[in-house]
Amino acid sequence: MTLPENLKYTKDHEWIRVEGATGTVGITDHAQGELGDVVFVELPAAGKAVKRGESFGTIEAVKAVSDLYAPATGQITETNNELSANPELVNKDPYGKGWMVKIKLTNPGEIKDLMDAQAYKASIGK
Repeated sequence: MTLPENLKYTKDHEWIRVEGATGTVGITDHAQGELGDVVFVELPAAGKAVKRGESFGTIEAVKAVSDLYAPATGQITETNNELSANPELVNKDPYGKGWMVKIKLTNPGEIKDLMDAQAYKASIGK
């Protein structure tokens, strides 16, 4: 299981990479492993407002269907449309090609409340 040090993590197993005022969001390697083979991802359209901690989409795997939760408040600026044709990218490359949405952050200070890689690793018992 990989946990990039440059990301922040939520208790719900999402990660966010902040660059300027934009955060790229996906699910962790741990989460995709627990879900199993991802078969469908439902994401919002660009322009949708999201609030930290609230669901912004769903991910369907062989084992389960799970909500995706926003790690920060803002507006969706982009969705990874490649996931509709290739949802398995979430399993193959959760921190790269398996990203889900980009959020223009309205309160970048929220990021400091998220876990770093060490804290997330401890939270999942690894």
